[in-house]
Amino acid sequence: MLRLRRAFRMTAPISLSVRQARALHLAAQGLLAPPARPATREDVRLAIARMQLLQIDTIHVVARSPYLVLFSRLGSYEPRWLDELLEAGAIFECWGHEACFAPIEDWALHRRIADTKDHWFVNRARRLLREDRGAMRALLAHVTEHGPVKAADFARGDAASRSGKASGWWSWRKEKAFLEAWLALGEIMIARRERFHRVYDLRSRVFPGADGLALPSAAAARREIVERTVRALGVVEARLVHDYFRTKPRLSDGDLRPLLDDGTVVAASVEGWRGPGYVHRDHVALAGRISAGDLPPSHTTLLSPFDPVVWDRERARAMFGFDYRLECYVPAPKRRYGYYVLPILRRGELVGRLDAKAHRALGVFEVRSLHLEPGVKPGEALLRDVARAVAGCAAWHGTPEVRFRRTAPRDVGRALAALVERGRGRGGTVERPRGRGGRVSPGGGAARG
Repeated sequence: MLRLRRAFRMTAPISLSVRQARALHLAAQGLLAPPARPATREDVRLAIARMQLLQIDTIHVVARSPYLVLFSRLGSYEPRWLDELLEAGAIFECWGHEACFAPIEDWALHRRIADTKDHWFVNRARRLLREDRGAMRALLAHVTEHGPVKAADFARGDAASRSGKASGWWSWRKEKAFLEAWLALGEIMIARRERFHRVYDLRSRVFPGADGLALPSAAAARREIVERTVRALGVVEARLVHDYFRTKPRLSDGDLRPLLDDGTVVAASVEGWRGPGYVHRDHVALAGRISAGDLPPSHTTLLSPFDPVVWDRERARAMFGFDYRLECYVPAPKRRYGYYVLPILRRGELVGRLDAKAHRALGVFEVRSLHLEPGVKPGEALLRDVARAVAGCAAWHGTPEVRFRRTAPRDVGRALAALVERGRGRGGTVERPRGRGGRVSPGGGAARG
């Protein structure tokens, strides 16, 4: 085995340090450098196409995840552009990594994946159709006759509903479960969103061209999603490919051999990795520039918990040495970092995490806690970058006043607040720990709460 690894290192056409591998990964994801110009609606579509998938989540203590993922890449942009792309039919909703937006051009690929993949949500949809075929068919007929619907359009008429106890998945009423099942099965699509609530309609009306599209074979679809994953991730080990589209089983190097043999992907030796990494042929020139030092990472931003960079905990550990767990589903007493913790990306490294809440009515962006990673030194340049990123995210939320509560190291909050105030001319404050008085301004004076 050792001889094989040595032979691989000697013959691999691409050789990357850990930092260079991170840079290639971030470049593929659109996170290597700050945006060079103001974003347009087309940039939103292109960012989704680059990532392949934009995961959907409804938690909105800060911006809902899909909007925040786009902000991390595009900077300040109009969130309505995502909604407009959906309504215009440029993107659609599907079950990819989880519930995701994807380019409409990929509809046939995702339909084949959904038909063949062993996914808990698709399996539940199939089971629900077997168990409640009559009711599900009746709901589909209702949509056919009356047009687009929201789950809220259906009155709760059964005893469980009248008592306040809904049925179905995640305590959904039955109609919601039926609509979601038809969505997973492909008969219904999402026509648009209203206040982020799904509006369901027939596939034939949302995407009239769908019925004329030939679906790829199961084998071709499997190959395609492997290729797309390698392209989206920049460089990746075979064992970490499967999670991007949530397919089974976990892959081995042998599974990528056909793509290696025909030149679709190229092997890469990455410092510290046990086996080869894989780079898509479209990124070979980019990998060469990064290896030569021509493209150092320069972007600092806050990431969503559902950003592709961190949504696979195992990959985030392998790539960045960053152990990330979303704690909003953890009981409050057991949380280590906070409810909705945003990883801090700084010039190619994940240097910390912060728990934030946007108080939109008050214009306040509250940083409930901020923790730098072990070994990260809070030097002036790093703090300046982080302060600028927090202030920019706060301004985009429409909450320009930034308040820091608890930080580790402890004095980081005061330094960040001062930098935010200096950079924006307002808003940077840091709170004393509870029981020690009111909010403290960067200048040191206590403010009355």
